[in-house]
Amino acid sequence: MSERTIFQKIIDREIPAPILYQDEHCAAFNDINPQAPVHVLIVPKKVIPRVGEATREDQATLGALLLAAGKVATLLGVSERTQGFRLVINHGRDAGETVPHLHVHLLAGRTLEWPPG
Repeated sequence: MSERTIFQKIIDREIPAPILYQDEHCAAFNDINPQAPVHVLIVPKKVIPRVGEATREDQATLGALLLAAGKVATLLGVSERTQGFRLVINHGRDAGETVPHLHVHLLAGRTLEWPPG
C-alpha cells in the first residue's frame, strides 16, 4: 500500500482526533459518521488492509483488537449485559468498507436490529 490511510494519519497524530483508548497494538476513536449514539473505531497500528488479508503473523494483532473492544466498551459504560454493544468488521465495498485498513466498529447506545443492514 503506497498511500497512507486516514487511520494511519490519525494514529500518527497528523490528523487530530481524540483518542479514546490506545495500547501497543491499536488505537480507538469516534467514527466521523456515527451509525449509533456510540460508534467507535478500533484500529490496529499495523496496517492490515482487510480481515480477509490477515495472515498467521497477524494473529496477535487480531486478538488484541477484540480485547481492546472489550476495554473500550467498559470504558464507555456499554459493556453491561442489559445494555450491550455490537462489533462489526467490514470486508470490501459491498460490505461497507471505505478505508482499506482493518478496523472494528463498536456500536452501542441504542437497540440494534437483527439482521443488520
